[in-house]
Amino acid sequence: MRWVTYRGSAGERVGLVSTDEILGCQPGVALADLLRRDGGLKRAAEDVERAPHERVPVNGADLAAPLVPHQIRDCLCFLDHLRNARGTPDLEPIWDEIPGFYFSNVAAVVGPYDPVRVSPGCEMFDFELEIGAVIGQPVSDADPSEGANAIVGFMILNDWSSRDIQLHEMELGLGPAKGKDGANTLGPALVTVEELAPHRDGDSYDLGMRAYVNGELVGSGNMNQMDWGWGELVAYTSRGTRLVPGDVLGSGTVPTGCLLEHFRTKRADEFRGWLTPGDVVRLEVDGLGHTEQTVLEPVTAHPIGAR
Repeated sequence: MRWVTYRGSAGERVGLVSTDEILGCQPGVALADLLRRDGGLKRAAEDVERAPHERVPVNGADLAAPLVPHQIRDCLCFLDHLRNARGTPDLEPIWDEIPGFYFSNVAAVVGPYDPVRVSPGCEMFDFELEIGAVIGQPVSDADPSEGANAIVGFMILNDWSSRDIQLHEMELGLGPAKGKDGANTLGPALVTVEELAPHRDGDSYDLGMRAYVNGELVGSGNMNQMDWGWGELVAYTSRGTRLVPGDVLGSGTVPTGCLLEHFRTKRADEFRGWLTPGDVVRLEVDGLGHTEQTVLEPVTAHPIGAR
């Protein structure tokens, strides 16, 4: 199944993609609501296929993010991304002990084709090619061998990053904060695990991932390069707490899937430069679709008092 949220004259509405059309649910229902109902998305699909509230062509549909998560925990599962970003093959032992993550801004979630502004005061604006896993059932203290069962589906996640702001603020030993606060792209659809089952590869999936800027291939990889699998992520993030339907776990950036890695690993004359207004960023993941977004001018950063 593929679930989307689309914009119409009556506002945003959830729908099930069926070949070349979207079967719209009743107004006022969010995708997270369907996840929490008895029977979940399977029951919701049966209901909307039997009696759709409306039918909308897929082609030309104005898609919003499939859902606004209850919580986003963005993890770092691809250790080669970290090695590239640091410009060194050596990592501290702790990276093999636990998957690092931070809490991201759910209020900054945008749709797969919405434009995104450069963050105020940023001169090193970057994209990040990631996967978002959507939690479909409450889970706490999960066993790693069973943790992935709590995931209902996946979508593309673009964790837009202001690298200069991020690097500066993390000198405090906290964060990331404003360096990751501007926008989180989710979409274009929530694709359920049943549909992706033929691509299952251990605790991950064999899905190619590609990033383009202005039509130029900048980075590529595969979801199965993850050093921490999805079951392990659910186990760690649910330890001593509870994940609820509609929560999102980010995979972290696939190796070569952001500009920071190229900035660290290439000569200055080989680096294409950071994102600037007018650039178009397209991310593709096999089985999940693509996002495509234009970068806009930033708003002014108001100064705060110097101490």
